[in-house]
Amino acid sequence: MSRLSGRIRIIARALPKLALKAFRRRPSEVSSVLIAHHLLLGDTLLLTPLLAKLRFRYPNARIALTCPKPIVPLYAGRPYGAVALPFDPRDHRSVVAVLKSGPYDLGIVAGDNRHAWLAIAAKCRWIVGHGGDTPAWKNLPLDESHPYPPEPAAWADIAATLIDGPPPRRYRTDDWPTPANTLAPADAALLAQPYVVLHPGASTSVKRWPHERWRALAEWVEARGYTPVWSGGPGEVELIRAIDPQSRHASFAGRVGLAELWHLFARARAVVCPDTGVAHLGRMVGVPTLTLFGPGNAMIHGAGEFWRDAPFKPVTIVDMPCRDEPFIFRRDVSWVRRCDRNETTCVAWRGDHAECMGRLSLDAVSAALEEMLAKDL
Repeated sequence: MSRLSGRIRIIARALPKLALKAFRRRPSEVSSVLIAHHLLLGDTLLLTPLLAKLRFRYPNARIALTCPKPIVPLYAGRPYGAVALPFDPRDHRSVVAVLKSGPYDLGIVAGDNRHAWLAIAAKCRWIVGHGGDTPAWKNLPLDESHPYPPEPAAWADIAATLIDGPPPRRYRTDDWPTPANTLAPADAALLAQPYVVLHPGASTSVKRWPHERWRALAEWVEARGYTPVWSGGPGEVELIRAIDPQSRHASFAGRVGLAELWHLFARARAVVCPDTGVAHLGRMVGVPTLTLFGPGNAMIHGAGEFWRDAPFKPVTIVDMPCRDEPFIFRRDVSWVRRCDRNETTCVAWRGDHAECMGRLSLDAVSAALEEMLAKDL
């Protein structure tokens, strides 16, 4: 099933309900909620403050969220009592399962408003989301449209404002049930010594730190008595080989899922990674996490208020001049300063890395890591 055919199925179910939009009314009581999205790992985890707030606001409600299939194992323990519905627009069965999971009193659309059509097709009686998405047809099923706030804030905290009420209580690691540990016994033995996870991969090459600095950081970690361990996704095996061609250090790249990665992080003394999904996973686990921000904005995708107590430290160039795009999920927001360019459109591409990442020196990163490790002693 193609992505297009999945969307056609959703829109076909949605159109008759959209025709009755003028007769829709906000429910006086909420006993069921659907969070409709198809976000990547990091942005999915950034919905956690919204989950926490929903559970506090509606303590007895059935809460479900659509979720890309590889991320579903992280939700096996039903954090905040929420159920993850596997969803892939290209998978007929997952589309049908979500459409049949309703009705819901309340639908919340996170990020891309095309999923407002999924919410109305799944029989959400009232749909809430951030307005201003483009093209305008995405916004048509929304019953309640919220603007982005006029003052800077972390996106995770902004997502929680889609429903009324006070901010959720700050995150504690016992709020999230630990996924089942399926690390192989040989891997568990390998991790018996104190170790630091180095995760060089990112969703785009513009976020990657130069190879030689990762090698140098691994040497720095080893010189301080810790074992460097590489991690990476299925498509990052060759990246780790390019950084460590002699395989001096163990690599978990491409051979563990997110549940295993959780446990790899949980036993580590620290995790170092670019601004990518695993940085947010580190905050969920509670492992000291050092994140390298280049094109991304350390405030928008940092700890915010919800993760204020997490052992998280960003390393960034605060006033990077080419971090100048005021867009977030296609909305033009005056206070946003970030960069979504790729290696072709990057105005400061330096052959194998972006200048914003190149300006993050080994000294700055190792000093920040040393500070985090000292707190762990």
